[in-house]
Amino acid sequence: MRGELVLSISTLLGFLLTLIRVSGVFIFVPLPGITSMINPARVILSLGITIALFPVWPEIPVVPSAGVFLLWVLTEAALGVGVGLTVAFVSESLAVGSQVIGLQAGYGFAATIDPNTQADSSVLVIYSQLAAGLLFFATGIDRDVLRVFARSLEVWPPGTFVLSRGAAEQVLFLGTGMLGTGLRLAFPIIAILVMVDISLALLGRVNSQLHLLTIAFPVKMLIGLAMLGWLALLLPTLYRAEMNSSFSVMRGLIAR
Repeated sequence: MRGELVLSISTLLGFLLTLIRVSGVFIFVPLPGITSMINPARVILSLGITIALFPVWPEIPVVPSAGVFLLWVLTEAALGVGVGLTVAFVSESLAVGSQVIGLQAGYGFAATIDPNTQADSSVLVIYSQLAAGLLFFATGIDRDVLRVFARSLEVWPPGTFVLSRGAAEQVLFLGTGMLGTGLRLAFPIIAILVMVDISLALLGRVNSQLHLLTIAFPVKMLIGLAMLGWLALLLPTLYRAEMNSSFSVMRGLIAR
């Protein structure tokens, strides 16, 4: 006698709502090449994470109407997008800092194709995006995001999530802090580059025969590259510290 796999309507509804919640995060999470990834790969990734959360799938005791189910879908997608935003803000802060450094160090003149957006972008911005995607896995943030989803399913079963004003303000405040974080990362390198400009200007005043304009550009690029190498050593620690702030907002988002 062959066994048959029977899934109840309650289990299927729990699976669909969990899948929608998980899928919402992949709009913003900085995975390398996530926007250029083919759609089947993203679907499989979402399905895999949803299946991994099977022990905490909710039980839907009553089959909802079409209108109620649509409302549940919207709230689940909103929760997933909110979690994704808190992660993406850290990646965008690195991109802001890289853009400012690139303009001052001269790397803004070198543009290449961004693998995520397929548009022209500076090399430092692409470097920061790829670094953020790799640190997302290297520092274990992917596992922490899964734990947040598992906790959210226990605290807010599908169909019960309500976005409070305080949680929304925390997410918005985290977004506004993105610019400040990027500038704080860029300010030490900008200060060094300004000192280089002042030194070259003083040398030019001392001896007008020196053609410093021809060497200023490569000197600033080399010094900027050296400072970026120093910053790369600190990047994992800085990334983890910023992610701790993001997870504080995530916990506030899913807290009752």
